[in-house]
Amino acid sequence: MVREEFVWRLIRDEADLLVASEPAISVFLQRSILDHTSFLDALSHCLADQLIDFQWTSASLKNIFKEALESDRQIIINACLDLSASFERDAACDKYLTPLLYFKGFQALQLQRVANWYWREGRSEVASFLQSRMAEVFHVDIHPGAKIGSGIMLDHATGLVIGETAIIGDNVSVLHSVTLGGNGNERGKRHPTIGNGVMISAGAKIIGNINIGEGSKIGAGSLVIKSMPAHVTVVGVPASVIGTPLDEIPALNMDQNLDG
Repeated sequence: MVREEFVWRLIRDEADLLVASEPAISVFLQRSILDHTSFLDALSHCLADQLIDFQWTSASLKNIFKEALESDRQIIINACLDLSASFERDAACDKYLTPLLYFKGFQALQLQRVANWYWREGRSEVASFLQSRMAEVFHVDIHPGAKIGSGIMLDHATGLVIGETAIIGDNVSVLHSVTLGGNGNERGKRHPTIGNGVMISAGAKIIGNINIGEGSKIGAGSLVIKSMPAHVTVVGVPASVIGTPLDEIPALNMDQNLDG
């Protein structure tokens, strides 16, 4: 709870400064942040604002988000950790409010967290609706059944696909055009499990019910079709181990070099 209050205070302070320095967007900042009394309320508004169309008003969508966020406070805790991850790992992110307002990777991830709550509650139609709108608006397709940890950064995120039985640990960084896909049409566990601290570079495809050990680095464009141990650098089509990351948690520094 303390972390949520701290993050919310930072976001409001940043918005206040921007209203003074960038009056052209003051109305947008007022509606998106300063009119709200909590991070939960602002997050609900920002997500709803992205998904409105001729069938859905912002108010009706906001009610869908608030039901999940108020029922499961872990979603808000994870959202705060995701915000911090973007701020700390993305050189293009110089404010806490930036992911909340502008980064579709962050927004799509929070939408999936809400959809996952509905999925776990047995309300699959609502969950599927949110997944469909996510794919349409953000060009990101994360199944509501996927289990995703905290401190996640989805960088750019365009073309990202994550399947139903995928599991992602904590403090993982994923770049654009990544696929965590299934292998075969049988039911059950058929998507990858990604350990804590893994970095998955742009265009990587990880296919099947395989495990990627914690602290590993997956090189750009790699096709991973077998399990990999912890703390290795993996590259190629099909991928193989070529070395060891220089850092214990490669997801944190986002170094794209291939380590020897």
